[in-house]
Amino acid sequence: MKDARSALVEYISSEAVFHGDFVLTSGAKAKFYVDLRKVSLDHRVAPLIGEVMVDLISGIAGVSAVGGMTMGADPIATSIMHASLKTEHPLDAFVVRKQPKDHGRGRQVEGPDISGKRVVVVEDTSTTGGSPLAAIKAVEAAGAKVAAVAVVVDRNTGAKEAIEAAGYSYLAALGLEDLGLTK
Repeated sequence: MKDARSALVEYISSEAVFHGDFVLTSGAKAKFYVDLRKVSLDHRVAPLIGEVMVDLISGIAGVSAVGGMTMGADPIATSIMHASLKTEHPLDAFVVRKQPKDHGRGRQVEGPDISGKRVVVVEDTSTTGGSPLAAIKAVEAAGAKVAAVAVVVDRNTGAKEAIEAAGYSYLAALGLEDLGLTK
């Protein structure tokens, strides 16, 4: 039987990579698009993402929760939360809204209270690092300490450098080369 990482690479390569002319969230143009929601919300693939990501962040001490900007990070955080139940250190998940709610409790970070806790900001794919950096700002405003940023697929287009320049550790489960892609 294949390991989780190999199986994940196969699913992403065959079902979530699209070729053509695309405009990315950053405004950059690309000849391919990695649409991880095609697979991160798939019952066959979500557990693989969880397992691979739990392994990726397992060396970070004291982490109690994972999450990031809605919508890309939501299924990733949920997959990690579920996969972490098989470990000695179960993790909670949280969601970061683009803006605080203008009603109810007015929260921008939803889920269990993360104030005073170490967290990992997660993302499905990262191009410039803009989404994780926005999530970091909200998470720190909520009182959490960001231990690292972890992404499923790094597009190798500057996100790692931007995150590290801001003073945070950056981890990626997969790169373009793993998926047989080049910039």
